[in-house]
Amino acid sequence: MGTNGSTMLKPLRQGLPPLDPAAVSNAASCALPARYEAVREARLFTRQTLDQWEVGDRFDDICLVVSELVTNALRHALPADAGCAADQHTSVRLHLMRWTERLVCAVRDPSHATPVARDTDDFSAESGRGLFLVDSFSDSWGWHPLAGTLHGKVVWALFRLRPAE
Repeated sequence: MGTNGSTMLKPLRQGLPPLDPAAVSNAASCALPARYEAVREARLFTRQTLDQWEVGDRFDDICLVVSELVTNALRHALPADAGCAADQHTSVRLHLMRWTERLVCAVRDPSHATPVARDTDDFSAESGRGLFLVDSFSDSWGWHPLAGTLHGKVVWALFRLRPAE
C-alpha cells in the first residue's frame, strides 16, 4: 500500500514549515482510493507506520488529524467522477515524514481550492469541524498549491515529538 523513501519528499518541500529535508529520518507514502473507505485505510497505514517508527506519544492525535485531512480531501477536493477514472491528477496521497523531534502528515489532492475552516459554534453538527480539529490537535498546519507537473495542493499538519530518551 505504501512506499518508503525520501523521493516522496521532493514535491512536498514547498509550503512546509522550515525543516531541513535532508535531516528526515523516515518517510512513507501511500495512494488512497477515491472512496470514503480510504479514511480507514489511511488510519491503518498511519498506525502501522508510527508503530514501525516507534512514535507513541502523539499517536492518537496524529491518527485523528490524518483522518480529518483525508476526509476533507475526499469530500471537497475530488471531482464528482474521480472514482471512475482515478489518476495522478484526481487522486489523494498521504505522506508521513519524521524528523528527530517532529512529524509532518501531508495530504496531496487535485484541487487548487483553499482549505477553509468553518466558523461554527454548533459543536453538535455532524460535519464542518475538520480543520478546527486539525488546528486543535496538531502543533501547526497549513497548505500550499503544487506547481509543475503536479496538480492540486498539499495540506499538512506538524507535530512536535518528545526527544528519544
